This record gives sequence, structure tokens and C-alpha cells, in this order.
Amino acid sequence: MPYTWTDPDPTSRNLTLWPHRSLPRRGMAAFVLGTFTLITIPLYPLLGTAVMWGLLPFLMAAVAAVWWGLERSYRDGNILEELTLDARHIHLTRTNPKGDRQEWDCNSFWARAELHPKGGPVPFYVTLTGNGRTVEIGSFLSEDERKALFNDLCEALRSAKSDNIG
Repeated sequence: MPYTWTDPDPTSRNLTLWPHRSLPRRGMAAFVLGTFTLITIPLYPLLGTAVMWGLLPFLMAAVAAVWWGLERSYRDGNILEELTLDARHIHLTRTNPKGDRQEWDCNSFWARAELHPKGGPVPFYVTLTGNGRTVEIGSFLSEDERKALFNDLCEALRSAKSDNIG
């Protein structure tokens, strides 16, 4: 799962969420190198001819486009969400791909997690509501991961509320 719960002390819990990376950086380099190798195969019989020089810029542009597309995917997926939850307070921080941060605070007693099977930007959309605001959490996760996240959030909020009462 691309999220983890940690318990820094007995009274609070932290949740860190990040997008799943199916292709690590090393795999990306191998894929671009493989693409380059395979795309140059048609050039071997043309070595030393004017036709090779006519095709070479287009083939290299194709390799550059593959590299640019994968690099752009990495930049766009550079998202981090951090949730801190204790008996009295819940705080969510989202760091977007460009580095700007969005924050949300609420009293944990009034916070609630909601699962929207339909009607959101993705199926089984998870939101947190409280303090007059509704915020999304984990929209970059897969459908099954969002369902599991919702169950984990409900349990963590229930635990925080019982700690708040007691």
C-alpha cells in the first residue's frame, strides 16, 4: 500500500500517503535505453547514407518524447499527503507537485470520513469533513486502496473520539 500509519507516541497517529510508482527510476532509464537501442536497429543498414541522416532526427525525437513523457509523469506524481491525528486535533497537509502546500485543521471529535462510491472525480472517493470544510484524501490511490484507507480512517477517528471522551 502506498500509505503507512505510524505511532510517534501513545496519544497520536500519523498517516503518510504517496502515489504508487510502478516504474522506478532505474527501470525508467532501462526502458529509455531499450527504446533507443530498438529504434536504432532500422538505421544499421542505412549507415553512411543520406537516408540515415534524414531519419535520425525523427527517431531521436521519438526517444526524447518517451523520456519527456516519463519524466513528466514523475513530476506530476510528486504528491505527498500527511495526516496527524490525536484525541483533540486532526491536521492534513498536502504537498502538490509544484511544491505548494494545502492544509486543513479540525477538532478530531467533529471530523468524519466519507466514502463516495459515485459522483466524485474517481470511484470510491474519500473525503474528510469538519470545521465547515470538506477535503479529499488519497485521490491518487487505486480503488481498492481508497476503500482500505476509508476503513482505516474510520477506525482511527473512532479511536481518537473515544480517547477524547475518556
